[in-house]
Amino acid sequence: MANAVKRKIMNLNKAMIIGNLTRDPEVRNTPNGTAVASFSVATNFVWKDQSGQKQERAEFHNIVAWRKLAEICGQYLRKGSKIYVEGRLQTRDWVGQDGVKRYRTEIIADNMIMLDRAGNTGNFRSAEAPPLPSEKSEPVIDVNEPADYGQADDEIKVENIPF
Repeated sequence: MANAVKRKIMNLNKAMIIGNLTRDPEVRNTPNGTAVASFSVATNFVWKDQSGQKQERAEFHNIVAWRKLAEICGQYLRKGSKIYVEGRLQTRDWVGQDGVKRYRTEIIADNMIMLDRAGNTGNFRSAEAPPLPSEKSEPVIDVNEPADYGQADDEIKVENIPF
């Protein structure tokens, strides 16, 4: 094994979607006052079947945004808004009142761009997101909250999520 090459194993958890909100964002606060928004975005997949007929299927994605990005989503987004969302996939589980274990997969958003505002593309990022190379000419609104950023006591626990 002396000649074996060691490989570095990398992980990637990245979700990028463009779609329309299926409902207005619901903004709540955790017990410690951290804003969290939840909403759903629909995307469509279009293809032709074997007979050449156009087929279409909608997919619904659960989105969760935190802190300032959550507040911005609640303020500017409405049902039907076309947006670009970038984040990571996360699945959480819980036991329902009926004793059945349930699962929910969500996109934890760290970037959101409003796409349907004529002449005004809003680009909103969370504190964790590095700038994208394509954003050099776009205005970026920094949504960092310096007082909270990086503090260990601001850790968010699943049990504190208000929904």
